[in-house]
Amino acid sequence: MRDRINSLMQELDTFHPATPAEVEEFRIRILGKKGILTALFEEFKSIDPAEKREFGKQLNLIKNKALETINAQKERLAFRGSKKQTTEDLTKPADILNTGSRHPISIVRREILDIFRKMGFTVQEGPEIEDDWHVFSALNFPADHPARDMQDTFFINNGSDNPVLLRTHTSSVQVRTMEKQKPPIRVVCPGRVFRNEAISARAHCIFHQVEGLYIDGNVSFADLKQAILLFVREMFGSSAKIRLRPSYFPFTEPSAEVDVNCNICGGTGCNICKNTGWLEIMGAGMVDPNVLEASGIDSKKYTGYAFGMGVERIAMLKWQVKDLRLYFENDVRFLEQFEGGLL
Repeated sequence: MRDRINSLMQELDTFHPATPAEVEEFRIRILGKKGILTALFEEFKSIDPAEKREFGKQLNLIKNKALETINAQKERLAFRGSKKQTTEDLTKPADILNTGSRHPISIVRREILDIFRKMGFTVQEGPEIEDDWHVFSALNFPADHPARDMQDTFFINNGSDNPVLLRTHTSSVQVRTMEKQKPPIRVVCPGRVFRNEAISARAHCIFHQVEGLYIDGNVSFADLKQAILLFVREMFGSSAKIRLRPSYFPFTEPSAEVDVNCNICGGTGCNICKNTGWLEIMGAGMVDPNVLEASGIDSKKYTGYAFGMGVERIAMLKWQVKDLRLYFENDVRFLEQFEGGLL
């Protein structure tokens, strides 16, 4: 009996089946009703009482070992069967990931800010959800001005004396700056703005602006013109030209529209410049004294100029893109064409 126990123990140590069927066959042969262990336990009943303790201990050990061995082999074969077989070549080099780049609007926005930083301007930002005071009233907009109409402005809450709305320009940041700082003030205010306009190649209901404000003693219109000319030549090249056309804005007086010669058609005329050879890029003017006074600045002591430009319009000229809707569609085939804006 001792020899059979030792032989069975050795068989358990070397058991390594290739299939679940072999495991089941082994289980029946060892643990079945007519199996080896069952026969050993039957023989155990008739052995000498003096040896029962020793053999009983060995039989229990080998039974437990048989159960552990069979369960372990079942788990091994089940794991191997569920493991997915790969057909990939694990020695093949990994795919190269393309390096991302900044959006063209971000590239142009950064260039605009860098130019004005060189001219001594600092950058200020403000909330996109604003109130009527900072967007209109503090900027000398009359109560019946068309810009207050729902056709132009997205109002969030229009049922109070100071409605909440999506800002239509970043001039609201200029107001907040004038409320907190004392002259001299020299800031540019970038940000996203919203207007209820029809979407076309030249306009969108969402776009980006950079507005500038300079307030100090004896600031003149000549200072404004020189700053704009310097910016345009830094952005579009030393041969760029500008023209100023008289205009009207509630917050500046006198006011002007600033045009730059269209580099898309070379000044010969196209659908973007409406066949004039010129493209409007910004509005500008001297800050109205009422605006200064509304923000607590003495208009008799200080003067200033302000300007505002659409980043998409500047980008159209810089990249010679004829449809600004492309900037919002996020077509990778379009975006990957722009260089120099690596993250």
